[in-house]
Amino acid sequence: MILIANSVTKKFGEFTALNKVSIEVPDNCIFGLLGPNGAGKTTLIRIINQITGPDEGEVLFDGKRLHPENIPMIGYLPEERGLYKKMKVGEQALYLAQLKGLSHHEAKLRLKKWFEKFEIQGWWDKKVEELSKGMQQKIQFVVTVVHEPKLLIFDEPFSGFDPINVNLLRDEILELRKKGSTIIFSTHNMASVEELCDNIALINKAEKILDGSVKDIKRKYFTNSYQLQYRDIDGTPYQLNEPGFEILSSVYDEGVCTATYRLPASKGPNDLLEVMLPKVSVIAFNEVIPSMNDIFISTVNAVNANHILES
Repeated sequence: MILIANSVTKKFGEFTALNKVSIEVPDNCIFGLLGPNGAGKTTLIRIINQITGPDEGEVLFDGKRLHPENIPMIGYLPEERGLYKKMKVGEQALYLAQLKGLSHHEAKLRLKKWFEKFEIQGWWDKKVEELSKGMQQKIQFVVTVVHEPKLLIFDEPFSGFDPINVNLLRDEILELRKKGSTIIFSTHNMASVEELCDNIALINKAEKILDGSVKDIKRKYFTNSYQLQYRDIDGTPYQLNEPGFEILSSVYDEGVCTATYRLPASKGPNDLLEVMLPKVSVIAFNEVIPSMNDIFISTVNAVNANHILES
C-alpha cells in the first residue's frame, strides 16, 4: 500500500470533520475518495498533503509515517484552483515545478513536453488572467503532474471542462496510472468513478461507511435482477405471474415489452428464460447491475436514516 490512514480523527472546535477514518490505497491504482459535500473528504486530503495534521491516528506513506520529506512525492490538484493571475504562464509553471524539487533546466524540458502534448505552446508568454478558466485548469494540471510524483491527488479534476477536454484529461489520468502513478480521485461524478476507479472509499458525516474494490462492491450490491425485452407471440402483452418472480417495471410500446424482474435467491437467469421462452419472442436479455450512483445514494441514505433513528 502506498498510503494508509489509521483511525484518523480531526476536529475543529466542537465540529468533528473526521472520526476514526481508516483507508488503504494500493500501489498503482486509481482510488476514488467519495462522499457528499461536507463529509470530510477535503479534510482528509489536506492531512495527506500535510496542510494540517490529525488530532488522532496516523498516515503512512510507503510504509513510514508521513513526513515533510514526502511532499515532493505528492502532486495535488485542489478543487479551488489558484494561479497567480498577473504572472506569465511559463514563468509561473517553472516556479511551481521548482518548488517540487526540479531544477530550472529539468523543469523547462518537462514543461515544454507537456505544453506540446496539450498543444498550448502559445500560452507560455501569456498572463494567466488572459486565459479562460478551462485553460487555467489545464496549466494547473500540468504543474501538478510535471514532477512525476508517486501519488497524485485530483479533487474534482473535470470541473469546468468541456467534454473534449474531459476526455483529454481522462486519457492522461489513465496514462499516468499505466506509467506507475497512484491516483486519489475525489469527485461527485459517479460515471467517472465507474469508468476510472479501481477502488473506492465512501465517507459520510465524518465516517467511512463503505470501501473496497469497485468490482467487489458492485458484486455485494447484486440484486439478482434482469431486464428482458420481448415481443409477444400472439400479439397480447404477456406478464410473468410466477410465484417469487417480482416485476420491478414493465413498459409496453409498439408490440415490444421491456420488463425488469427480481428473482428469488434460489433462482437464476436460466429459470426466468425457461418460463418466458415458450410464451414470448426474446429480443434482449441483460443482468441489471447496480451503478455506483445507485450504490452511493442508497448507502448514504441508509446511514443518514440510522443517524436520525439514533438521535
